[in-house]
Amino acid sequence: MVEELKKLTGRVQNVKGGKGVEGLNYDDLCILRDEELPEGYKPPKFEMFDGNGDPKVHLRKYCDKLVGVGRDKRIRMKLFMRSLTGDALSWYISQNPKKWANWVSMASDFMDRFRFNTENTPDVFYIQNLKKKPTKTFRKYATRWRSEAAKVRPALEE
Repeated sequence: MVEELKKLTGRVQNVKGGKGVEGLNYDDLCILRDEELPEGYKPPKFEMFDGNGDPKVHLRKYCDKLVGVGRDKRIRMKLFMRSLTGDALSWYISQNPKKWANWVSMASDFMDRFRFNTENTPDVFYIQNLKKKPTKTFRKYATRWRSEAAKVRPALEE
């Protein structure tokens, strides 16, 4: 009876504190809430991903920054949110963190969500039709052409 009363009291307090909104408890909001960072570990300053750019490049940069703790998948998952901003952070926050059983499932969802950034790779015809704008120098045109040509898949042969 005492246990039931504690459970009921806890539920009432949660609703009261959250003004009727469910899922605002620490346990509901945190990924790996029991995971502690190693004592003395100071998380690095991550390059931020805002939803633009190549998500795989972001994942590689993120993992590269986790020197000393990167092999610990739980810490990798816990810190990932610190590398997101803008639309990427909004997407992440809107997810149910309990659906990610491991790093691979979280990274896969991230890739699926932002893959569209890399799907529009230029083709050879696009590269052939790049024109130098009258207001740009030849150097800027050549730099732009090289940059676009590097994105072509399969890669252009020299």
